[in-house]
Amino acid sequence: METIVELKNVTKVIKGRTIIDNISFKVNKGEVFGFLGPNGAGKTTTIRMIVGLMGITSGDIIIGQSSIKADFENAVGHVGAIVENPEMYKFLTGYQNLVHYARMGKGITKEKIAETVELVGLTDRINDKVKTYSLGMRQRLGLAQCLLHDPKVLILDEPTNGLDPAGIREIRDYIRLLAREKSMAVIVSSHLLSEMEMMCDRIGIIQNGQLIDVQLVKEFVHGTETTYELEVVPSDKALLIVQNHYSSIRANRSRNGISVELSKEEIPNLVKAFVAEDIQVYGIKEVAKTLEDRFLEVTAEKEAVTRG
Repeated sequence: METIVELKNVTKVIKGRTIIDNISFKVNKGEVFGFLGPNGAGKTTTIRMIVGLMGITSGDIIIGQSSIKADFENAVGHVGAIVENPEMYKFLTGYQNLVHYARMGKGITKEKIAETVELVGLTDRINDKVKTYSLGMRQRLGLAQCLLHDPKVLILDEPTNGLDPAGIREIRDYIRLLAREKSMAVIVSSHLLSEMEMMCDRIGIIQNGQLIDVQLVKEFVHGTETTYELEVVPSDKALLIVQNHYSSIRANRSRNGISVELSKEEIPNLVKAFVAEDIQVYGIKEVAKTLEDRFLEVTAEKEAVTRG
């Protein structure tokens, strides 16, 4: 895969405090990269450095083939971004806003504006004043602004903030379309983890300014082990058997028995052990984990290690 964005040992120090601590990752052409982290973890600071709104203390960011530090103009020329909320002139029409914005770029034609308007689904309303637009329509107009100069990278900080479910789905579909049809590298930051799970190919988790994990979404959520809920009686005895004889298996009490984390191949042996100990097994059900579940697990584990 062709790498479009690369962060190399990027650090940001403000007033003696390390906000971003030596993070490195790559984003490839045609993929949607989710950037996750608790509030204050450093997501927006990192995004601001990528788009050139904040300086880098050490390290470098490469966009295309250009360094943000050494060749800023060429590097940011590849980027379209919405950091926080898209800003526009509400007393002008959507089309007038795009024309005004196009003047800041090079060679953006009327045909390109029309093509971009159609891409984001605003053709019917583009000649209405922006003050009449819903929040979702303003987000789409903001996307159109970002796309006029055909960027290689699209960066969206909380793009679905404040949108209703229909608006969230629209933005998600546009982002997937841009990655697939335009081979664009997309970096998305959001608190809506269920949306990130449906939208992203890979995710990076940042906590306390450090990048603690980068994985494919499917591998991160499911891993090599799956959680199963076993309806067993007596559940206390079953839990003790797992804890005493299967140290590699995580087990906890659940509403109907116990929940265990293990591979599918290990289930028959565990059931045999229960039957041998006169434990009744009434059912086995796979419990699907979500990105939110795994995110909370990983960040909690990291926090515990840090405190320890």
